[in-house]
Parts: sequence; structure tokens; C-alpha cells
Amino acid sequence: MPVAVPERHLYRITEAMRLLSMSRSVIYEQLRSGRLRSVKQGRARLVPAVAIQEYVELLMREAEVSYGESA
Repeated sequence: MPVAVPERHLYRITEAMRLLSMSRSVIYEQLRSGRLRSVKQGRARLVPAVAIQEYVELLMREAEVSYGESA
């Protein structure tokens, strides 16, 4: 399956917050735990588009596991 090229490759934290519908504190908690990856460019912390996609896929896998356990 071909992967669509993202409109942008890197997002600022505020943009990642909007894309993931999460608060700043939750985003930073996920970054600290390693569940969401980021890079530094100068002083800016940026979240790669691929990391956002991987994080969403992780959440979906976790939801499937917990749904399967409760069903």
C-alpha cells in the first residue's frame, strides 16, 4: 500500500496538539514516555508527521487490545 506524502514533515508542538486533540501537558507526557517521538531543530521541538501517524496507530492497537479484553 503506497504511503501518502504528508503535506508537511515536521509540526510544532502547538500544531501536534491540534492534530491529536491533546493538551500541551499530555503531549509532553507522551514525549517524555517515548510514546510520541520528536526532534530538535535549534531551540524548537518538532514532531515528525510520521511520528504522529505512528502514535495514532499505537493508540488504535491499544484500543483494539483493550476492546478485545472487555468483549
